[in-house]
Order: sequence, then C-alpha cells, then structure tokens
Amino acid sequence: MELIRGLHNLRQRHRGCVATVGAFDGVHRGHQWVLEHLKERAVERNLPTTVILFEPLPKEYIHPLEAPARIMNFREKALALAECGIDRVLRIRFNANVQQMTAESFIHDVFYQGLGVHYVVLGDDFRFGNDREGDAELMKQRGERYGFDCAATPTFTLAGERISSTRIRSVLAQGDFSAAAQLLGRSFSMSGKVVYGKQLGRQLGFPTANIRLHRLRAPINGVFSVRVDGPGLNAAAAIANVGTRPTIDDSIEANLEVHLIDRNVDLYGKRITVTFQHKVRDELKFSGIDQLKEQVLADIADTRRWFQQQDQ
Repeated sequence: MELIRGLHNLRQRHRGCVATVGAFDGVHRGHQWVLEHLKERAVERNLPTTVILFEPLPKEYIHPLEAPARIMNFREKALALAECGIDRVLRIRFNANVQQMTAESFIHDVFYQGLGVHYVVLGDDFRFGNDREGDAELMKQRGERYGFDCAATPTFTLAGERISSTRIRSVLAQGDFSAAAQLLGRSFSMSGKVVYGKQLGRQLGFPTANIRLHRLRAPINGVFSVRVDGPGLNAAAAIANVGTRPTIDDSIEANLEVHLIDRNVDLYGKRITVTFQHKVRDELKFSGIDQLKEQVLADIADTRRWFQQQDQ
C-alpha cells in the first residue's frame, strides 16, 4: 500500500481512482463493509482504491481535551487498511486551512482536482466541510457536475445495533474484549516499538517493555492479562498496564508497559503487538513503592492463574 503524505504530494499517476474519506478509527466491521463496497467498485472500473484520512483527527485538533480516545494510532490504522486490500492512503494534515474549507471546496480540490475520482463511497452518516454541510447527497450532486459517481453505504449492524467506533470504545472501557472482537472483526491490540523507560520495573524485580501509544488518550485504562507477539515471541503470556503511572510521576500521557510472565527477552528497539485478553483491575495510586510492588506481585499471580485456567 502506498502512503501519500499530503495533497502537495499528489502526482498525475494518483489521478483516476475510487475513493472514500473518514476517521476509520478501529477499521471495524462497519468500516470493512464500506471498504468492501469500495473495492468492488474499483474492480468493476479497473482502478485503484484510495482512502482519505485526516491527521490529527478533526476533533483532536479542534477540541483536544474533549476528543474521544483513539482505538488506533495512525500507523495501526494504515496497517489495518493495507490488510483490507486498500491500494493507497492519502493523509491530509488537519490544520486551520483544512478546518475552514467548505464542503464545496473539499469536493473540488481533493476529489475532483486532486484525485480525479471516478467513484466515491461514503458512510451514510459521514459529514464534511467547515460547517459539516457536506454529505453523500451533496457529493452525488457535485459528482454529476464533475463526472464521477457516488454511493452511500447503509449502516452495518450486529444484533440489531449499529457498529460504531463509539460503541467499541464503550465496550473496551468496560473491559469486554470479547464484545470488542465481535465489533472489530479481530481481537483488540496495541502495537509499537519498545523504548527505554525509567527502569523502575527492573529495579523492582519485574522488567517491563515500554511502548509509546502515539495518541492523546487510550481507550482502556488499568491492568490487563495480554498476549505478546514480536521477535522471539509467539502469543507470550504477559501482564500489561495502560495508564498514566500515578504512583510514579502522575503523568497525563498514557503509557503501555508490558511484563512477560516467566520469560526474559530483550525487546528494546523491537516492535511488538500486545493483544488484550482480560482486565485484572483499574489503575490505582499507591502510597509508595513498597505497596506498588506488593500489588504488582499479586497482579502477576492473578494473571498467571487466569492463563492457566484458559489453557485447561
């Protein structure tokens, strides 16, 4: 899959495609429904598929403290789109200029002039433009003017309920990873490169792999039983903490820390994937390091027992 970094990097060879636009947070089964429709239209026309994404997400730019937690960071999203068979991703930096673009300008500058689209697929609830006046109906009207077709895909439901990123965030916050997997079409995971932390876990006797989440907020918080995949690892049992480490530095940025159960593997600089299985407890603030160490030892024991029960 090709990543096009900004409108200024569009070239003549990028013109002529079928395209869609959206947040695609989670690339869940509802999104996959839209993408399948996009790919079908591409095959009919013998054209490549293009997905347009904003980075940061508009809500993160306009109201960063009120923006919903991200299910995926940008890299995870791009990889998921590639796995869905998308040919190109056009990443548009969301800034003041893009925020002020009217729906009319967005259609003309991006879809018509920039991409030369032949067909546009939109979710039936998607809105765009500085006053959110743009929708599938406006896209259809302008398509008649500029020479492309447009279709709105119907809402994808499961058990009579609409699948949405909001719904997935809700079940993740509850620690219901089984429900999240049904909605996502795969298990919920986070991935990233292991970086050096403060080495506190190693000092306490349980070294951790630290991953920067590259998002304003995480959709989960607490201590979890997880599986870890990466170099030298294949679904290794581990315990993970997602939170702001209130006992240590009371940070506002969420971190992911992973401790392998009964394994000692050097993961620094390596990229790993952490798949969440079970919530152990919420994140807590302890009175000191000794109390924290005691709780972590109890969490590890709980996690080891949980995996033993799953393996029976």
